Amino acid sequence: MSASHPAATLHDPPIPVRAKLAVAWTSFMFLYAYVDILNFYTPGIIEDILDGKVFEFDLSQTFSTTALALVSVPNLMIVLSMTLPARASRITNLVVAALYVPVTAFNLLGESWVLFYGLGVVLELLLLGLIVRWAWTWPRDRSART
Repeated sequence: MSASHPAATLHDPPIPVRAKLAVAWTSFMFLYAYVDILNFYTPGIIEDILDGKVFEFDLSQTFSTTALALVSVPNLMIVLSMTLPARASRITNLVVAALYVPVTAFNLLGESWVLFYGLGVVLELLLLGLIVRWAWTWPRDRSART
């Protein structure tokens, strides 16, 4: 039994820029975390960590603090994208996303698993590109001008 109903167009309200930015930073953080987590399956990584090395760096309080700071900024951007005034949010997103492009690209240096890290870096760079684009093209309120 099938009734013949015309296909209704789905209501698709515009997504606020703030929500787009927060979701992009959230996706960025998931990629950031999962690349690191899946990296534990790379042969030799666990042994290097047990020997006190990550990449070329000695494991230390300084290393861990730096790593925490690097991962905390994108985490904070989720909140800041939703709560800062529009102008401050736009500028902050532009600056932080631009600064994270070289940080993200750095993750490819010296890696033997180029396909794995390459995919992670490309996806993270695409998200950073979306963040820059959405922040750059943030709609203006023309009605506020008199």
